[in-house]
Amino acid sequence: MPTPRRKNLTEADRTLWASYASRVRPLPGHARTAPTVEDVPAALAPSPPPHPQMMPATRTDRHRSTTLAIGTQPGGVDSASWHRFRTGRLRAVRTLDLHGFTAERAFRALAAFLRSAHSEGLRCVEVVTGQGGVLRHELPHWLNLPEMRPMLLGAVHSHATNPGSVRLLLRRAR
Repeated sequence: MPTPRRKNLTEADRTLWASYASRVRPLPGHARTAPTVEDVPAALAPSPPPHPQMMPATRTDRHRSTTLAIGTQPGGVDSASWHRFRTGRLRAVRTLDLHGFTAERAFRALAAFLRSAHSEGLRCVEVVTGQGGVLRHELPHWLNLPEMRPMLLGAVHSHATNPGSVRLLLRRAR
């Protein structure tokens, strides 16, 4: 039975394959045999990536592209709502106190806390990390992770003189 011909392989595809194949090292005790382009299964033949301008922006892509900065008004929040949130007139409904937690345990507790609050439709919550230490410095990084960022709209310190407590404005669940 003849081997099927590989359709649509350009010269660039063949050059790329040759470059890749030249870097492959054989397992110990095996002789080196150079695979050819025809040895590539059809399912593994490279397809051109979609053009970036033609890819539709999904809702989560837009949220991931913006970094959540504590104390900075995010897009999508009107000035009056941001002022109410920033000045404390929008009260935190639930608080998570991370004092005494290890970083790993604090991260897991924060993720569970945010998922729960977001699924219940809460609008404003507070996370207490303490004024010093690892948790206070890690919190902004954790809030920008892909699993947490889509749930959050904004973040502020509960009081200008207390950097160990952060209030979070959650997105509405849709």
